[in-house]
This record gives sequence, structure tokens and C-alpha cells, in this order.
Amino acid sequence: MFERLEAIAADPILGLMAQYRADSDPRKVDLGIGIYRDDQGNTPVLRAVREAETALVAAQTTKAYVGPTGNAGFNQGMERMVFGAQHAALSGGRVRSVQCPGGCGALRLGAELIRLAAPQAVVHVSTPTWANHVPLLSGSGLKLEPYPYFDPATGGVQFEAMTAALERLPPRAVVLLHASCHNPTGADLSQEQWRALLALVKRRQLVPFIDMAYQGLGESLDADAFAIRLFCAELPEVLCAVSCSKNFGLYRDRVGALHVVNDTTKAADATLTQLVRLARGMWSMPPDHGAAIVHGILADERLTRLWAEELTQMRARIQDLRQAVVWQLREHCPQRDFGFIAGQRGMFSFFGISTAQVRALRERHHVYMTDDSRMNVAGLRRENLEYFARAVAQVLAA
Repeated sequence: MFERLEAIAADPILGLMAQYRADSDPRKVDLGIGIYRDDQGNTPVLRAVREAETALVAAQTTKAYVGPTGNAGFNQGMERMVFGAQHAALSGGRVRSVQCPGGCGALRLGAELIRLAAPQAVVHVSTPTWANHVPLLSGSGLKLEPYPYFDPATGGVQFEAMTAALERLPPRAVVLLHASCHNPTGADLSQEQWRALLALVKRRQLVPFIDMAYQGLGESLDADAFAIRLFCAELPEVLCAVSCSKNFGLYRDRVGALHVVNDTTKAADATLTQLVRLARGMWSMPPDHGAAIVHGILADERLTRLWAEELTQMRARIQDLRQAVVWQLREHCPQRDFGFIAGQRGMFSFFGISTAQVRALRERHHVYMTDDSRMNVAGLRRENLEYFARAVAQVLAA
């Protein structure tokens, strides 16, 4: 059976990670893999996470399954964090939530729900979008189509081109949207643009599928959830995939949730039964440890405050790095304007150099980013900012 299988190329990001780990040069800089790092290059365990985990281990009396919808306290805490405690969709009983193995699991569960409800549905994704969106969504059998989003000339959003493309979509078409901290570009819509987009979605009767992987790492917990809260208050149906990998630092614990907003409580109850069946066929029961940690944090006012303070420090560090790297690039590469980096949000930016230049950075200077020049700003450190800028200057001058 298996002798007919052929080897395939490694995932580009995973392959890049392996190259970086194998590189023995002490100057190496990892801007490829999408994880937060502090100024020592570590991905820390947050103090709030450590305290909640210690309490969990001390009090836990069983490792029995938690059920197909997951940890109920986690789901409720996530609903309050994502929607806001007083959101109309919550008080109206229109939201149903399922704990998933990371944001990836939430995206795939949402895709399976869409395919079940509308097998011929097409999901429209931004150009570019996170690389794993494509296999996660298309793996369910759904067809994907692109819509314009990023403007390389400005480092911002091509909003007119985006809305013109979405205006042409048929009713009930699904549109995948990034709530904040767009991956891979860092270019986000303004609140005014989100309001204009909501009007378009209403007019065209589109179905939003909103991915929020970085709540709290852009502007604030509330501001980063603006689009979700706006759309879910005004629209009959919205899917929201949420990840706890970045803002809680729970990467390897695979913690996420799918929130589905329905038109009525009756429809919400029916949707939940289908979600349970779909989840049962994919992972049966979700892992509890990471979700229990999040529940422990969100259910304790002191731990919630501590976590929010740590998240603020992470966000501030990323914003400071954006300003600092722009300054360094301005000093060493005055012929090229990289000012757009300072105006973007979250961990990522499209650097805007060619694939050949990206590879030259890697081979000559041990600076690692993906071939399309997506860089993880959080991978920089104060001590290597100048080295990075000088390396870029040499590559651009070659």
C-alpha cells in the first residue's frame, strides 16, 4: 500500500524552522516561525499561566473526558472575552461554542459545518492569507477563491479593491476575515472600514467566518475584537475561530474555540448538535489541560488582571520593536521606505523584498524569514536590530 506514496516537500515554515535550528552561527535571527519571543529570544510561560497550572495540578482529581463540547467554564470565559460580557448575541442566546484543538481545530470545525450546511459553498480568502488557511479549509472539501486585500505599495489594505470584489459575490458566499493583526501582512482594517464592510455584508447577504488568533496583541483586548462584536450584533449568522496560542502563550497545549452565532436560539441548539457530531468524528474529545488553565485565569479576577498586564507588556514590546526597526532601517537603508512597518499591528509584516533577497539574507547573514518576505517582528531583539538593518542594507545594495 504505502510503497506507492511519494515524498513531498516539507511545509515551507516548518522547513525554515529546521534550517534555523541547524544553523550554528551565533548571529542568527529567526523571523520565520510565528511565535512570540521576549528580548532574550525565549517564548516564556506567562506568570498567570504558571500560577493557574500549578493550582490545576494540585486540585485535579481525574483525567476523565470533559465531553465533546469541551470545558464548559472555558467556553463561557472565552465567550465573555471574545464578545464582551454584555453582548446582545450572548444575552439573546444566539451563540454556541465548542472547545477545539487550537485555532486550527476551530477553523477546520467551522469549515466542516459550512460544508455540511452548504456543500457547494465557496470560501473567499484574502490575498494573501495565512498559509495554513488553505489546507485547513479546503481539506473539508470546500472550494476557496481569493479576494484582493494587501497593497504592497503602501503596506496597507486595498480597501476599495477588496469591497469591489466582495460586492460581486452571490448571497450566502462565505468570506474569511482576520479580526485583527492580519497574518501575514500586519495590515488591518480601521473601525470605519469595518463598519462599511458590515453594510456590504448585510446588503450582499454574505456569511462571515472571522479568524481571531491574536486578541490583545494589536491594540487591546476590546479593540482587537471590534469586528467580531460589531458583526455578531448585527448579523444573523457568523462563525468565529479563536486561538489561545499567542495571547496566553499556550502554543503546544493547542487551545482554541469555535463560536457560532445563529439567527435564533432554536437554530443555535440545532447547530450545536451538528458541531458535536462533527467534532466527534474528528477528535472525539478535546484536550483539557490548556483549556482548564485558561478557565482558571479567566475565572479568577487577580489572575485575569495579571494576565492582562503581561499581555499589555507583550503588545508594547512588539509596538516598540516596530518603531525601533523602522528607525534602524531608515539609518542604514535611506533609499527604501520601510515606515509602513510602524503602522501595522500584531506580530507580522510583509517586508516587501524579493525571494532572491530573502534567500541572500538567509545564506549570507543568517536572517530567516519566509520566501514571500513575511517577517515575525517579535523575533527581533534590541541587541540584533542594527545587525538586521545592516544585513538588509547589504542585500539591497547587491
